[in-house]
Amino acid sequence: MATEKLQIYKCEVCGNLIQVLIPSYGELVCCGQPMRLQEIQHDKSETGEKHSPKIEFKENEKIVTVTSHPMLAEHYIQFIEVYKRDKSEMHLKYLNPGDTAEYNISCIPDEIEAIEFCNIHGLWGENNND
Repeated sequence: MATEKLQIYKCEVCGNLIQVLIPSYGELVCCGQPMRLQEIQHDKSETGEKHSPKIEFKENEKIVTVTSHPMLAEHYIQFIEVYKRDKSEMHLKYLNPGDTAEYNISCIPDEIEAIEFCNIHGLWGENNND
C-alpha cells in the first residue's frame, strides 16, 4: 500500500495521529494494529457546516476560521492545517480548549486548502474555491 504526501493516519487504540511527510510503501502500524487513514470530510449538513474551515479576508489578512464549533475540553478543534494545493508548503496551528479556532495564513499567497481535526468528528476540509 502506498501512502501520499500529507495524508493523516490515526491509531484506533491509543489515538496517535501521524502525517505522511515523505510518501512510500508499507503499512503504518501503531499498538500492533494498522492505522486508519483519515479521509477529509466535505459535508454541507449542519455537522459539516460546524466543522468546515472557512477562508476569509479580514482587514487585508487571510484567516482560516471554524466559527460555529465548540472549543470545550470534551469537544474541540485540535488543529488547523493549511497547505498549498501542490503540497509544496504546509502550515499547522495547534489549538486547545478555550482557544479561538482561527489561523492567520496571510503568509501563503497562493491557492490553498485548509483542513481541521475535531477530537470527536475527525478530519474536515473546504478549499478556497468552494
